[in-house]
Order: sequence, then C-alpha cells, then structure tokens
Amino acid sequence: MLRRLLERPCTLALLVGSQLAVMMYLSLGGFRSLSALFGREQGPTFDYSHPHDVYSNLSHLSGAPAVAPGGPLAPQGLPYCPERSPLLVGPVSVSFSPVPSLAEIVERNPRVEAGGRYRPAGCEPRSRTAIIVPHRAREHHLRLLLYHLHPFLQRQQLAYGIYVIHQAGNGTFNRAKLLNVGVREALRDEEWDCLFLHDVDLLPENDHNLYVCDPRGPRHVAVAMNKFGYSLPYPQYFGGVSALTPDQYLKMNGFPNEYWGWGGEDDDIATRVRLAGMKISRPPTSVGHYKMVKHRGDKGNEENPHRFDLLVRTQNSWTQDGMNSLTYRLLARELGPLYTNITADIGTDPRGPRVPSGPRYPPGSSQAFRQEMLQRRPPARPGPLPAANHTAPRGSH
Repeated sequence: MLRRLLERPCTLALLVGSQLAVMMYLSLGGFRSLSALFGREQGPTFDYSHPHDVYSNLSHLSGAPAVAPGGPLAPQGLPYCPERSPLLVGPVSVSFSPVPSLAEIVERNPRVEAGGRYRPAGCEPRSRTAIIVPHRAREHHLRLLLYHLHPFLQRQQLAYGIYVIHQAGNGTFNRAKLLNVGVREALRDEEWDCLFLHDVDLLPENDHNLYVCDPRGPRHVAVAMNKFGYSLPYPQYFGGVSALTPDQYLKMNGFPNEYWGWGGEDDDIATRVRLAGMKISRPPTSVGHYKMVKHRGDKGNEENPHRFDLLVRTQNSWTQDGMNSLTYRLLARELGPLYTNITADIGTDPRGPRVPSGPRYPPGSSQAFRQEMLQRRPPARPGPLPAANHTAPRGSH
C-alpha cells in the first residue's frame, strides 16, 4: 500500500514539498529554535521591563536564614542554606554609567572579605564557587562586573571567591590559557565545588540564574545575551559564562593553550566536552540573560587567523594541549578587598612577532606596588611551574 501511495504523483509532490519546507525552515534559523526547545530547560517567565535594584534584599543578609525547622545540619553544626535562596528577586537592573570606583564598591559590600571571598552568615552554603575572570586593560569593565556580581552572588547564599587573572605584557591576548591559569591557582587555595569561567564584559540580569554547577556535565549559562538579541547564536556555542566542576574541567583537559587572539576557543571547548563523553546543559532562555558592556575591539586581541586550523586538529590535540601542558610564570598574587588578583606571564604567540613581555598592572593594586614590581622584576620568559598537585585528564592515556 505504501508503495502505491509513493507512486502517485500528488503524494510524491507533497513529500518533496515538505522536505523543501523543512530545509527552508532550518536555513532561516529553525534549527536554532529546535535547539532552544530540546537543548534547554523550560523555565518561568520574567518581566524584564521592571527590574529590581541589584542591591535589593542585602539588608536581610545579617538576619536568620530561612531554613526548614528540624532540617539536617552541616558537619559544622549549622543548618544548610535553602536550596533556593529566599532573597532572590529575579530580573535586576544593569547600568553602565556611571562607572563606580573601587572604594564605592567596597562600601556597598561590607560583608565581602579579603580576596573577594564571601560566606553567608547563619547557614552552611550548598556550593563553593570560584569565579574566574580573564583580564587585561578592561579596568572600567571590571569595576562594573564587581559592582553587579557581588550582591548578585550574596543573594544566592553561596560561598564564593572572585579571581581576576591578569595577562602581563603587551602580547596577543589568550583568554583560554588565562582561564587554565585561574583554575590551577584557585584550586591551590581551596577545594572549590564549582568553577565559573566569566568574561569581564558580561553582567547577569537575573539572580535566578544560579552560579552553581551541574554534576551531570558542563553548564553554559550565558544563553541569552543582548548582543545576540537574547538568543543562542548557534547550538554548540559555549562562550561568555560557563560552569564546570573541577572533575569535569580536568576530564576534558581544561581549555586549549594555543588560541592566541580572538575566536575559536569556545568551539574547541565545546568539542572537548563531547570528546570527553559529556553533554552541555543550559538554563532556560528566560533566566540566562546577560548584558554586554559596549566596547571597541581590543588592541592585542585581534582575530585569530589560525583558529580554523586549530579547530580541525582538536580531535587529536585535546589530550595533549590543556592543563597537562600549561606553563606560566606567576608574577603576583594579591588579596584585594573585592577579588584575588593573579598576574601571570603566559608567554607570547609562537606564530606571531615577538613582543617584549612585562607586567601590566591590574586594577586595585597600590601605585607603590606597581612601581616596585616594574623596577624589580625583569621581563620573564614562560617556564614550567614547580611541581604541584596535578591530575592528568581522563582518557589521555
């Protein structure tokens, strides 16, 4: 019967027409819509036209935490913080002007301790999250991020620390390698449950976007940026803000070290996730909202002309290029009032012109320290770190 149906001209025309319609739908962005339907959680609807002040509810932080009576206690004898904080407000206002000073941000966040550390009072946090921010020559972006991110995280009742990883010198920027440096240095401080890898120019707009990891696999949280019309640019996109447990990060051998300049590393990372046998999860589009700080192209972060050649080799190179091949020189570690600054010499692009390497001073450092470091530290060549706790990526042998 099916054969007779297929032999009829009208049936065949209908099938061909349907196939053409599907192809047209996919070519016009339908695949992105399908990806949004099947690749993300279904979530609540939020009204972003009436956002709350980003510092809402912070006056309640000193009060007794909302916990269920008779609930389990942490080993320290404290009740656990609620799985979902009662301090959350949903959409928050994000403003780029005026840019606050570091002193103003410190004044607004009196409970943040040295190194940008915070723990909620009265209850044991359910997650310890390290926020790792690659940085160079983006001082006003960093101040905007710190101003918005500290109250955002405090309302979530997390234990957290913010690490700013500053690339020394004027050579080509390498975001992915800086993130590897940040992960290694953060894990030397504490056994963090979750690693949040955060671009400096992205500000979260909804505190229901929890900065916690998914034990099932890596999580991409910047799913709806204003830059892309609050939609995912393509299904495998893993840029902006992402979250992995330390085990997940090491299982994929961290991030690649060879992407100098703009572009390519996000797609490499998404490929690593797949090759390591993991899947990317995402929050609902209505929750994962971010605003990007407007800026011009960065000098030293020009488009990477080698990115496509590198991507072709990812399947064979990911077990050799990453955390197990990371080398750098640690130039400074400073515990500022709002974040821990890590200044590192990560070398220069071996394919490009050699640029003299030397410290470029991070925001929040004293002028005296900057001058002293400039005078006493000669330009450093990249070299291996002293032996430290090191875990080889799973599947690399």
